[in-house]
Amino acid sequence: MDVNNNNKNNEQGTEKKKTTQSFTILSGDSTSGHGGFGVGTLSLDNISPVIIDVQEGTAVVDMGAMHARSAIEKRIKFLPNKEEVPNGRPFWMVWVAIERSPKGPYYAGVTACEFTVDEEIRRGYKNLAEHVNKMDKSLKRKIMVDFMDDKSKNILAEFLKGFNEQMWENSTDELKQGLNAV
Repeated sequence: MDVNNNNKNNEQGTEKKKTTQSFTILSGDSTSGHGGFGVGTLSLDNISPVIIDVQEGTAVVDMGAMHARSAIEKRIKFLPNKEEVPNGRPFWMVWVAIERSPKGPYYAGVTACEFTVDEEIRRGYKNLAEHVNKMDKSLKRKIMVDFMDDKSKNILAEFLKGFNEQMWENSTDELKQGLNAV
């Protein structure tokens, strides 16, 4: 703002204020009756990222992955070309959405996408668009795990069973068949 008030816009009273917009993740029910801002937005309350380390044979929930800041992703520069990371250690990012049915909660959407990390050179491969699209598919209650290798499918199936046996039992046959766990 001009200290001497010599700005023509100020004299005419037409100064425009800058407006900023920010992306806010709304929690709870965004359609709770008010009908205003946020109606119809997706809630990320019931989705979790599970990271499978194929070599170690482990699966963990890491909420940092929601914003590409999981423990394994930190300090790694991701490249869009897999050939640029020839010694990358294989991982799977699995998006797991939970829904409630009359029988109780169950794994409703499960989608997976690969990424690799070479910690020595601090580089990795990840297709960001694929990760976003697979998260969206999980939110829409899709099961997309058929392209995973058998070892990774087994790790994921055991993790989901061990995490909550009842949720596993309530889940669809499509998920169990997709993970070869029928």
